[in-house]
Amino acid sequence: MLDIKKIRKDPEFFKQKLGTRGVKAEEIDEIIALDAKRRELLQKSETLKAERNATSKKIGEAKKNHAPAEEVIKHMREIGGKIKRLDEQLEENDKTLEDKLLHLPNVPADDVPVGPDESYNREEYKVGKIADLGFEPKHHWEIGEKLGILDFDRAAKNSGARFVYYLGLGAQLERAVYNFMLDQHMKDGYTEVLPPYIVKAKAMFGTGQFPKFREGVYQVNGQDMTLIPTAEVPLTNYFYGEEIPADKLPVYVTALTPCFRSEAGAAGRDTRGLIRMHQFNKVEMVKFVKPGTSYDELEKLTKNGEEILQKLNLPYHVITLSTGDASFTSAKTHDIEVWFPAQHKYREISSCSNCLDFQARRMHTTYRDENGKLQYVHTLNGSGLAVGRCVAAILENYQNEDGSVTIPDVLVPYMHGVKKITKDNAVPFNNK
Repeated sequence: MLDIKKIRKDPEFFKQKLGTRGVKAEEIDEIIALDAKRRELLQKSETLKAERNATSKKIGEAKKNHAPAEEVIKHMREIGGKIKRLDEQLEENDKTLEDKLLHLPNVPADDVPVGPDESYNREEYKVGKIADLGFEPKHHWEIGEKLGILDFDRAAKNSGARFVYYLGLGAQLERAVYNFMLDQHMKDGYTEVLPPYIVKAKAMFGTGQFPKFREGVYQVNGQDMTLIPTAEVPLTNYFYGEEIPADKLPVYVTALTPCFRSEAGAAGRDTRGLIRMHQFNKVEMVKFVKPGTSYDELEKLTKNGEEILQKLNLPYHVITLSTGDASFTSAKTHDIEVWFPAQHKYREISSCSNCLDFQARRMHTTYRDENGKLQYVHTLNGSGLAVGRCVAAILENYQNEDGSVTIPDVLVPYMHGVKKITKDNAVPFNNK
């Protein structure tokens, strides 16, 4: 959430900056008007409350002196009625103001490319060599289905589209990938967390998924409970409503969780394979830092994600998202996109974002600065990485012409020495 005091002080700045994110100037004007109305109602209410206090003293004095007080008491009741009506107007005004503030996205950083969509994203650099496989590469779902390690058909029979069974060495590969990721992040100073997979609405509001993106999640019918769309939600809300001791900052945490997304609006997009699933595993990185360090921490966070791909020897590039493509809560986002040979393009495998105090303001998460004054922390989050997409990238980049898949060297210990997935060793009960 943005600071209403800052909006009030310089509305033209917010019109200009948020205009690059699709916010109309009229929306800022409405917020300014609601804020002015709020202060007007408060002033009237406070004036009447002061008058009520003075009248109460008069009543007390009249009773003490055994003087008639009926008129004064009548006036007191009239004041009370006016205060009640003002408070009702104030409550309604505040609800409308809060709702409009909750729908405003974060202010983009000055160096973020301006544009309405992903075509305005800026490539920063490429890492790794795109290998010539020497044959026509197959898509990861073709590879997985032929090896028997991915079963989309039986998953669809039991759960519907965009679900999958991992089998045999496919399941082991998924587990190897996320264990490797967690081990690497712990080496980089992150504390591993195993969080809840279901959260209350206040947690979804805290990280900015609610109210704007409510249709994109799965909720428990009749209950204030939501299946997490990302571990960012329970991790970032860990300090909800709390003051973090300044000497404990920065705090780095990481977690592997399943993620659940309805993929509303994704009809026809990535209908095959592991790219866009209703349920998928992801390793998340979250940081709580002091404000002056958050942009440096964003670069470190991105490097932590890149390090995984470097050790897996997967080619990738890093881009900075445009104002129209960045997430609702982000002031600046770097996407890491890994190379998919069969699609002949890079696909997102991590988004690393600096949210500044946008989430902390919603969660009321603070620390005390060197002067002892309460300040909001800055929060950052990034995938480290999306596990299924990483498995898909391994299947495509490490595929062999005979249909087998070589295991990246760094994962061999996690695969208990298996160096290659073949039709013969992939899934024992499927082998002939």
